[in-house]
Amino acid sequence: QMQVAESGGKLVEAGGSLALSCTVSGFTVDDYAMAWFRQAPGKGRERVSCIRYSSDETMYMDSVKGRSTISRDSAMNTLSLQMSSLKPEDTAMYYCMAVTSCLGQKWLRLPSIDWGQGTQVTVRS
Repeated sequence: QMQVAESGGKLVEAGGSLALSCTVSGFTVDDYAMAWFRQAPGKGRERVSCIRYSSDETMYMDSVKGRSTISRDSAMNTLSLQMSSLKPEDTAMYYCMAVTSCLGQKWLRLPSIDWGQGTQVTVRS
């Protein structure tokens, strides 16, 4: 069974930093493009960052560009997202997911993988 599990979310002060981690099972982080999404209260899930399959090319939405770094650790089979200069608007539940591609306007979830429970990031002003 292919699964993802996010961790690392916490309450931080504005301007602070944190590192989110995603552990996958049933597949490896090298098998697919991998992405982070987030969902703030009352809003839809939005894209955050993506790392392409078979390369280290990364993509970031404007809202986090310059403040975030996505990476994967093949040995540990994990995906990470490091965020700095955090803002209250970064407050959201963060999710990782294997996607069909980082290209285009949508990063489509692989249908064989359900969303994890996410990890909560709260930024206090």
